Amino acid sequence: MGLLDNKTAIVTGSSRGIGADVAKILAGEGAAVVVNYRQKAPRANKVVQGIEADGGRAVAVGADLTTQEGVQALASAAMENFGSLDVLVLNASGGMETGMGEDYALKLNRDAQLNMLNAAVPLMQEGSRVVFVTSHQAHFINTVPTMPAYEPVARSKRAGEDALRELIPNLAEKGISLVVVSGDMIEGTVTATLLDRSTPGAIEARRAEAGKLYSVEEFAQVVAGMATADVESGHTEYAGGADYFGKSGQ
Repeated sequence: MGLLDNKTAIVTGSSRGIGADVAKILAGEGAAVVVNYRQKAPRANKVVQGIEADGGRAVAVGADLTTQEGVQALASAAMENFGSLDVLVLNASGGMETGMGEDYALKLNRDAQLNMLNAAVPLMQEGSRVVFVTSHQAHFINTVPTMPAYEPVARSKRAGEDALRELIPNLAEKGISLVVVSGDMIEGTVTATLLDRSTPGAIEARRAEAGKLYSVEEFAQVVAGMATADVESGHTEYAGGADYFGKSGQ
């Protein structure tokens, strides 16, 4: 018996990296998983094939979360394929990409998160769980400076977290809980790669400062664990970066 038998999970941005690993872990706990991608269908299909090869259930759904059509398509896919929606992992994020428009970070990291949650809530039963994935660089941005290249993204993700937290009382009325997972820089992620490209040596410097950075697999375990963890709504789970807590004031 898995912790998520007969449950359905949506994991946004799950064709690779942290999201893909979270999807695999949740499937291993018995959940049917909606694997979301924006453009890379082959990658998402590979994640689904891996889950199915291990005896799990999954479907790949292409959806641009910055559009209302994309958000609705993703929410509907859970019901159409598996008949329920019990876990929503808001993992998709971005803003370091080039050529996406000046307001893309806010559109994806705040507006799309809210829109996705609002589309999912009517489908979720009492006892359902929402997990929002963020970074220490974003979570602590109001008290701990970050690298200039990352600051706009950090502020947009913090805006997203704040907007989601404002909905906690509304979610509580429906018996739905929201948990935030905040992680230090994660080795091998797209964000870390782009950041290191714009600020050479950034990852190495952060590794030296923190002593250790989580791998994608290690962080995914933390995120997936929060789907079923016995914690109160509004709880923040921290992964790595202990040095933040002495200087953050939070």
